[in-house]
Amino acid sequence: MPLPSTDTQPRSGLTILFTETKLLDPENTGFIAVENFTSLVEHHELQLDPSKLDMLLALVQSNDEGQVCYQELIELMSSKRSSSFRRAIANGRRTLQREILLDETGLGLYKRFVRYVAYEILPCETDRRWYFHQNRLCPPPVFIAIVTIVQIIVFMCYGIMLNKWVLQTYQPDFMKSPLVYHPGHRAQVWRFFSYMFMHVGLEQLGFNALLQLMIGVPLEMVHGILRISLLYMAGVLAGSLTVSITDMRAPVVGGSGGVYALCSAHLANVVMNWAGMRCPYKLLRMILALVCMSSEVGRAVWLRFSPPLPSSGPQPSFMAHLSGAVVGISMGLLILRSYEESLQKQCSWWVIVFSFITFLLFAIFWNIFAYELLGVQIPPPP
Repeated sequence: MPLPSTDTQPRSGLTILFTETKLLDPENTGFIAVENFTSLVEHHELQLDPSKLDMLLALVQSNDEGQVCYQELIELMSSKRSSSFRRAIANGRRTLQREILLDETGLGLYKRFVRYVAYEILPCETDRRWYFHQNRLCPPPVFIAIVTIVQIIVFMCYGIMLNKWVLQTYQPDFMKSPLVYHPGHRAQVWRFFSYMFMHVGLEQLGFNALLQLMIGVPLEMVHGILRISLLYMAGVLAGSLTVSITDMRAPVVGGSGGVYALCSAHLANVVMNWAGMRCPYKLLRMILALVCMSSEVGRAVWLRFSPPLPSSGPQPSFMAHLSGAVVGISMGLLILRSYEESLQKQCSWWVIVFSFITFLLFAIFWNIFAYELLGVQIPPPP
């Protein structure tokens, strides 16, 4: 395998490493003997991030064939999600040659926050160091922030328009919004998503916004906007579709499906990696989170079956909470456990995607045919 030319590059640590590596592979085979590469990494003065040095040692220790692939080395040094990194994770032989991340001193406010996020989300010290040294505020974690801001703005607009800030759902004009999911308007496909911007009242909005920001923003900082937005929107869609199947007469409002997908995924990840998590007071925080989530579900059940107004008023369903939790435990847990790994190359990921698509197709056919076949009396749409 031809090696990249370094004649025009500055003599950085990476250039020096590639130059030295070329001497260890004079025939351009594309492979380097493990013992030679180990000696190079451990004794050469390289001006590289500590996390990259840790990964170089991990790459060597995880190799059972006595050779290091040059292409995998390039991918690792360029911060790509490479097979070498995944192999090091799978074999579990990565070791740290330095003190733990918590011992680092002289950090600015932002770097201290990044370190807090690393210990809050990631269970492995090497992953935490890798994230800490690779973190860049570009792109910023904007998805959760934008969703929360839009939810607050929509709530305030309807609060001002209706002059009602508690249990807005029981204001007749509230249900006329084009954002609310109502079984009588299920042909308007956007409502299966847009209902997440509407909320029953101030209590539900405050609960969802608080959890989204406290859990969603750190998750998005670590795992990226694509994965977290996918998880959140999958929870939202699963919530409305589940209601259309199990509670066919009920409308849906609130972002609880997406919120519970995030929360359940994070809590499940903490439980699965309990020994490695170093977030403070993790047991107390988990208990408080479970109590808050359970109380929110209980409140939603009460509003559904024992509403404070006559039964002629709309009672939004609570099934979105439960379906969001199922999405989080299944899809979300895999996403959070696959830090810096490609989901597309994991068989379990495709099993989950296939299961979700199957559910989606079933729900579509159900919404097209089941209401008429079962003779369900849908409340007249507002």
